[in-house]
Amino acid sequence: MTSESSLFSHRWLPLLLVAPLMLLIALFFYVPVFQAFYWSFFLERPFGGGSMFVGWDNFARVLADPEFWEAGWRTIIFMVTASTLAVLIPLILALAADRKIRLALPARNVLVWPKGVAGASIGVVFAFIFNPFVGVLAPLNSAFPGIWAPGINGTDAFITLIAAHVWGGIPFNFVILLAGLQSIPKTMHQAAAMDGAGPWRRIFDVQLPLIMPQLFLTLVLEFTESVTSAFALIDTITDGGPGGATTLLVYKIYTDGFSGYDLSGASTQTAILMVFVVLLTAAQFLFLGRRINYER
Repeated sequence: MTSESSLFSHRWLPLLLVAPLMLLIALFFYVPVFQAFYWSFFLERPFGGGSMFVGWDNFARVLADPEFWEAGWRTIIFMVTASTLAVLIPLILALAADRKIRLALPARNVLVWPKGVAGASIGVVFAFIFNPFVGVLAPLNSAFPGIWAPGINGTDAFITLIAAHVWGGIPFNFVILLAGLQSIPKTMHQAAAMDGAGPWRRIFDVQLPLIMPQLFLTLVLEFTESVTSAFALIDTITDGGPGGATTLLVYKIYTDGFSGYDLSGASTQTAILMVFVVLLTAAQFLFLGRRINYER
């Protein structure tokens, strides 16, 4: 196929094809983000009827709220812990699948299935799995009463959220990392083996350095995704409890806006969270992206 035959017949056809997607992105992302930044400088009435410009007062009020900082720290802990595990576990599974060990082929298909499950559904399933009375830990809880109580123990509830998030993040990261591993030429493995490098040595000296672009991609996406994707899990598993132990910033924004009707405060927190995600992504590209070698 020549390059001419691969071009579109009309210059406006590519724009026409992406127009529906761009419209959806504009309506459900850019417009709400712009509205949040706009409302963060106004005192909005919860049931309409006008607004009043207050400048930076909303930001001063939010930043002086200790609950905001508590939710922010919990968000950072969740982001670092859950994102790290959501990349590390798929990496181990991808390394195992790439070595063509027993049952590796059917395992590839099974590990991709969770990608088709919605976050709310994952939350419902994990709420049942980790139920202290009928879940997988029920026998342990019967032998040692109270050892697992996510309904009253904040640490147990937080662990449940992390486990659910990691399980939901395995499919995408597994596919990306496995594709990177399979793109490594076999000659490099053979050359390393001839030099006396064992399986573990080849993993650290050959495979991991060559899939750094894929690892960087999964880390960036996971860190940004964990900030927002936790909402469905929190809403279906813990409702932010017990005692606010699992109230991350994204869930606090929801409760403040839709339960407390503090539209200005919720919008201000949304603006702060958006700036944080942008700065985090920029820092990852600044300090990690420039160290990635994309050539083999």
